[in-house]
Amino acid sequence: MSTTAPQKIGVTDMVRGAIKMVPDLPSMARHAPGLVIRSATAKRTIGQIFANLAEKHPDRPFIRWNGESTTYGEANRQVNRYAAVLADRGVGNGDVVGILSKNNPTDLMLILATVKLGAVAGMLNYNQRGEVIDHSMKLLDGAALIYDPEVTDAFESISPERLPSNVLDFTALDEEAAGKSDSNPAVTKDLPASTTAFYIFTSGTTGLPKASVMSHNRWLANYSGIGGLAVRLRPSDTMYVALPLYHNNALSVSLGAVLSGGACIAISKQFSASRFWDEVILNRATSFCYIGELCRYLLAQPAKPTDRQHSVRVIVGNGMRPEIWDEFTDRFGIDRVVEFYGASELNLAFVNAFDVKRTVGFCPLPYKVVEYDMDGNPKRDAKGRLNRVSKGEPGLLISEISDRVPVDGYTDESDTEKKIIRDAFKDADAYFNSGDLVRELGFRHIAFVDRLGDTFRWKGENVATTEVEAAVDGAGGVEQTVAYGVEVAGCDGRAGMVAVEMRDGAVLDPKKLADHLYRTLPAYAMPLFVRFVSAIEATSTFKNRKVELREEAFTSVGDDELWVLAGRNDGYVPFYDGYAADVAAAKAPR
Repeated sequence: MSTTAPQKIGVTDMVRGAIKMVPDLPSMARHAPGLVIRSATAKRTIGQIFANLAEKHPDRPFIRWNGESTTYGEANRQVNRYAAVLADRGVGNGDVVGILSKNNPTDLMLILATVKLGAVAGMLNYNQRGEVIDHSMKLLDGAALIYDPEVTDAFESISPERLPSNVLDFTALDEEAAGKSDSNPAVTKDLPASTTAFYIFTSGTTGLPKASVMSHNRWLANYSGIGGLAVRLRPSDTMYVALPLYHNNALSVSLGAVLSGGACIAISKQFSASRFWDEVILNRATSFCYIGELCRYLLAQPAKPTDRQHSVRVIVGNGMRPEIWDEFTDRFGIDRVVEFYGASELNLAFVNAFDVKRTVGFCPLPYKVVEYDMDGNPKRDAKGRLNRVSKGEPGLLISEISDRVPVDGYTDESDTEKKIIRDAFKDADAYFNSGDLVRELGFRHIAFVDRLGDTFRWKGENVATTEVEAAVDGAGGVEQTVAYGVEVAGCDGRAGMVAVEMRDGAVLDPKKLADHLYRTLPAYAMPLFVRFVSAIEATSTFKNRKVELREEAFTSVGDDELWVLAGRNDGYVPFYDGYAADVAAAKAPR
């Protein structure tokens, strides 16, 4: 079995993939124009697409929750009632509605209600607390905040001064919605595709979370390109979604694929490796979305009959590592893996439409793979221009910005400008810096290599090292902290590790440190390894030392004391042989 990504894509690969597309060619033909030609002024939005499906197919199942179905018609009427509540409270075109919720039907219908009004759904991460969620609320500057009672602890950690005038929980929302009009809002049919649909939070490259902007127009690229041309769901299909709806894979890719096929979306409150296939079977799913760690956790489960007693034929997501690709598809009987590459703020995406194994796929939009320096910036030559790398050689992926392929960026224009590369190959051109290393494979396919910069990715989330450093520095007695990501065999992404310099005479209690960090950080940002060092360089060569710490990881720490995270109950404990294997098998931390 091959365990690596292909070095190049051949004609045979493309022909084989094209043959598999033949049954879906009629539906693909409907979506192809939407990928190539998307006018920002066109009266085409998510709300319009959903309302049209509800009108044409009112009795077709749209949401499945714990095995029970809600039809397109029923869902659309409730969506319209929620929209009426928001409108009566003054929410209109361009306003922001903060949504803080675990997955459930109300969450999804509230999202659709918001975008039907031309308002922006601000997708808050319910793992955030305190200063971090306050920062997110400040970025939203919302007209309303609607929250799920199940995440009251996150809601209660928001400072009162960050709350908008309109605050409702789901119970109050439903009470106000009773008796409201169930007709489509009049504004929906006139909204242009350029209207902003979502703020999706990402760690970006440094600092606290940034809110990336997603217009309806860019969402439509996922709808047509990933959903219509690659995933190719049929009306009889059901996509199971266990990822949170604030995650781009769920909100854009999965919802886009469902609506592009007029299919059903089955929502799970949250991912459970032990119950995953049981829920897939209960909800009669034929597809699901994933991130790499989800696939790892499923493989780590003991084999059982339900591994093959489901009807899933196609899955879509990102982070499926080449070394587990065949093992995963063989064990669980998956016919097609629609791996894709993209980011909430990036203006293009690659998608494995041709079913070429172990690649992130194909993109028809303009991009370049260029030389880079160790700081993750593009390297300029003596003339100040960028140079492309040879096919198969790792390079920095940059995407061209144009009227046809604009960039939505972040809510803070200065953050967006930092990611834009100007005068790259000629005067006045512009490219968006992905911050990622990739290899070109031919036929406009790439393979993902690694992330550049300080941010690392763990459990499908971007982790900003400055956020982790600030949390550890606040533990008491800490002089200085350096945070970075380290590879753990058998895991996707990089696990968090911190090097800590203590003040003279100060001592950290391992359980109290863990308790403090669990209160301060999202669970995915918790450092798994804590290394105590005598001193951290604060000179101009500090970044080089950080690179060295990352390379030393947890295997070359010399005589330095090393702790590892055992979980909420035990906190940090001394490093032990086998810890890395426990992390890979999802046995630690618990």
